Amino acid sequence: MFRVIFERFRIRCVLELWGTIRGHDTIPQTKTNMSELDEAWAAALSEAEQKARLSGRGDIADYLSLRNSNDLLRTAGIQWLIESFTGAAADANRAGGSIQIARSDDHRFRTGTSTMVGQLITLTNGVRTLFVEAGWPRVPRDGIVHGGGLAAANIRHLGIRNASEELVLTKTSSGAPGWKSLTRSRHHLHASDVHRHISILLDIPR
Repeated sequence: MFRVIFERFRIRCVLELWGTIRGHDTIPQTKTNMSELDEAWAAALSEAEQKARLSGRGDIADYLSLRNSNDLLRTAGIQWLIESFTGAAADANRAGGSIQIARSDDHRFRTGTSTMVGQLITLTNGVRTLFVEAGWPRVPRDGIVHGGGLAAANIRHLGIRNASEELVLTKTSSGAPGWKSLTRSRHHLHASDVHRHISILLDIPR
């Protein structure tokens, strides 16, 4: 009985936290000691925890264990990556750009010999196209995320290979998800990097 009650409670917390994370889709471009994704994750956890406490739930300890849920980390990390790019493209369009945005939520792509399942956004500006895909293996036959990561992602500029990046999602020392570039010497991805890729799509010199 306790297991059933806890599972219902866990699902409710995940849904609430998911909604909270979606509400933090505008990430400051200023860098601090925490990455932008760290800040979004911490803010989402803090808000959801406060709601749980105000609701008088006695299972706070069980709720806090959700921080260590790999699926929740994957969901938050991929959500941040996808919405950062779509948000940056929308900002560019409001400033006079004409980027076309397409999205697929049931996307499969290969990384090495493994198959990732997740999301894809395609950003098109004239003859230039930017693909952002992110996901993780769902069943054993899909393989693994290489490098010990929780999820994998690619930022691919069509016809501009040296501008593309391969990413891996890891759990940082603070417990938050963080994207590392396997292409740029394990560089941590920030909102400024997202805008750099959008600038390449728009063919704006930096």
